[in-house]
Amino acid sequence: MYPTATPDAPARVPAHAGPTSAERFTFENTGCLVLENFLQPDHVARLLAALDRAIVRRRAKVAVNPDEARLTLINGEKSTRLLYILEDDPLFLELVDWAPLMPYVKALINPMPHYHASDAILEHGSELMARKGGWHIDGNDQGYRGFGWPIPLLQLKVGYYLTDMTQPGNGNLTVVPCSHKAKHLPSLRDLDAQHTHPGSVQVCAPAGSAILFHNALWHAAAPYASPAHRRTMLYYAYEHPWMVGAQGHWNYSKDFYNRSLTPAQRKLFHGFVFDPPEQRWG
Repeated sequence: MYPTATPDAPARVPAHAGPTSAERFTFENTGCLVLENFLQPDHVARLLAALDRAIVRRRAKVAVNPDEARLTLINGEKSTRLLYILEDDPLFLELVDWAPLMPYVKALINPMPHYHASDAILEHGSELMARKGGWHIDGNDQGYRGFGWPIPLLQLKVGYYLTDMTQPGNGNLTVVPCSHKAKHLPSLRDLDAQHTHPGSVQVCAPAGSAILFHNALWHAAAPYASPAHRRTMLYYAYEHPWMVGAQGHWNYSKDFYNRSLTPAQRKLFHGFVFDPPEQRWG
């Protein structure tokens, strides 16, 4: 039996082959769907090891060439955010069309989805105890506000917890359920709130969980209750095939596009990234 969807918190449902009508109802109404234990423990362990290796390499590049900081955001001795991670390890590329996820992506946003972007986040509470605010919605052009209200589903965001986040105060992804349908912006005071936003919920789930959410859902990272806490996440985003691809696609090498992708993965990328370009919509 699936939990009843409420405006108080995103429902937690088991992972399986595609969304049920209950899951679709939850996503469409709350703007968020939590799939606990979506990745197996051994898979999570391999992803964590791959991320640790990637962070060491990326931080070393920044130390030699400060221009690399546009791809690797460093905040302290340990906290790091990696942008454009698909070339860093085959495990990250594998998740682009991860078989258990694709039925959700195709059902919730488009039968022929395109990949938008991905990144990885490693945070240590000791370096981010003073964090506040950070509330935002996703998307180009100030969150696609030009489309009017409510903002349509133009990007499906997927966050993977790689560390245990069953307790609040670990920098958890924090959302305001149903806020993707709001016609009014939060006040500046609410957006600057350090610990909470009215109606917000910290997503508490175990390592291996996937959180799917609407681009217009207001969200932020929660503060840390202890300097000993840490958060490790991967983010992937998918969009409609008729949208203009993100400029960041050019940060990947030509060799990556022409040799690293499987035929199925190529269909997730806009045709202009290939050499020669591929003219297609899906």
